[in-house]
Amino acid sequence: MSLFLSSLKVSHFRSHKIAHIEPDARPVAIYGPNGAGKTNILEAVSLLSPGRGLRRASAEDMARRPEALGWKISGVLQSLQHIHEIEITSQSGAARQVKIDEKPAPQTALGRIARVLWLIPSMDRLWIEGAEGRRRFLDRMTLSFEPKHAELSLAYDKAMRERNRLLKDMVRDPSWYAALEAKMAGAGAAIHANRVAALEQLEAAQCDAGTSFPHASLELTHPDIRLPTFETDLRTAFAENRMRDLSAGRTLIGPHRADLIGTYASKGVAAKDCSTGEQKALLVSLILSNARALAQDFGAPPLLLLDEVAAHLDANRRAALYDEIVALGAQAWMTGTDLELFDAMGDRAQYMFVSEDNGTSKVAQA
Repeated sequence: MSLFLSSLKVSHFRSHKIAHIEPDARPVAIYGPNGAGKTNILEAVSLLSPGRGLRRASAEDMARRPEALGWKISGVLQSLQHIHEIEITSQSGAARQVKIDEKPAPQTALGRIARVLWLIPSMDRLWIEGAEGRRRFLDRMTLSFEPKHAELSLAYDKAMRERNRLLKDMVRDPSWYAALEAKMAGAGAAIHANRVAALEQLEAAQCDAGTSFPHASLELTHPDIRLPTFETDLRTAFAENRMRDLSAGRTLIGPHRADLIGTYASKGVAAKDCSTGEQKALLVSLILSNARALAQDFGAPPLLLLDEVAAHLDANRRAALYDEIVALGAQAWMTGTDLELFDAMGDRAQYMFVSEDNGTSKVAQA
């Protein structure tokens, strides 16, 4: 079974006025000068999964300038012996609208037919910056296994925002909090369980793999080490913590405060203390492990979006990465400034050259 795009069209998206790519199931190597619009293609593909895409941009920011007419992405997705036509549009900065097989659908429905993982340069500082980025990284991995994780996260965040408003307004009546805390506890317990399950699948995929990339041990932590993980206990904890939360004006406990701690397993060194190259290798290892686990869980490897990843690996690691992608059978969309970065791929990949002409990106099959 396989998962790949056999057609991708973008209109007035970022720097691309019109672009049409018709790839096969092999990896796609996209090369060209900086600023030509390579990453914009990857961003378009990333929108075929739930969420805000690899840049977390608003629909308005994705519109081509100066026209700002709105944009459209359409693709033909070959997914587990089924063919799906996907269309995503935004008009005048309005929220994205999704159609699957010509029928309107919520964004979360994309998670049922596609799995998309990415590694982009901004993630290189994952281990040394704040916990928010690591939670987002964890939740993207979790979402790849459990599409309903997005809906749970939205439900939890909505209830927490309403609870935080009560806290800021210094509301003390328990009856105002009870229903919101019940919603948070239900969604929060499921969020935690999904995260734990995802980490277990990643650990198993790393242990079973023959790979040139290091094993990354992962641990889910929380500032309050006593945080309950069952729904009833979590609901009680929210109630008992109200006075402390009132003083802070926000909710101080819950899965929204979790952190992900990584360790270079064979060295026993925390990821945050590893060299830049080692941190990159750990990220690549996790993305590949996630992909291997999905090949078993979903039935096909995911679409992989690897932005400028080759430039940060030495020749041996690049060759090892390409070998693993091909062995996995994934359609990996990779970018780089020079064609030579993909020499080790040979005819195992298809090549696209992206150039810029008067502010307009152009894509040509090489």
